[in-house]
Amino acid sequence: MELLLGLFTGVIFGFLLQRAHVLRYDKQLGALRLQDLTIVKFMLAHILVAMVGLYLLSDLGLAKLSIKATALGANILGGLIFGLGWGLLGYCPGTSLGALGEGRVDALFGILGMLVGAAVFSRSYDWLLATIYTWGDYGKITLPGVTGLNHWLVIAVLAAAYVLILRLIERKGL
Repeated sequence: MELLLGLFTGVIFGFLLQRAHVLRYDKQLGALRLQDLTIVKFMLAHILVAMVGLYLLSDLGLAKLSIKATALGANILGGLIFGLGWGLLGYCPGTSLGALGEGRVDALFGILGMLVGAAVFSRSYDWLLATIYTWGDYGKITLPGVTGLNHWLVIAVLAAAYVLILRLIERKGL
């Protein structure tokens, strides 16, 4: 049942990616050049929905949050690899799968790159854990934990900031 639910939500997400036009190469390139912020708006809206949904499900006892440790070395290296792949291919992982679904065969290079990257990561995980994962290891931190504030107050502040950012982007016509 979990696999079917995952497939269903993946199809819905792919549909939303396609409807928002974020699978288009010109939108990807525009985001990388900070000239078309359609993808940024899409991501901010989804982060907001996910943030509210996850904490609501957690508070209702329907889900359990699994906070991962903050390791700056791993985040920076992973971000660089992710950004390099996105810049070279013109798709991020989610949009490459959506683009393949639309029939763009060039997205296969990104999907193959993800599979190779996953294999390299799994083979080097022990070494990464002993080295890069120790650089800037801050443990399991969250904004509510750091500030000592209720998570709903933090969510309300972040939601207001997201809405203001989205309005500013819309006003600028980006």
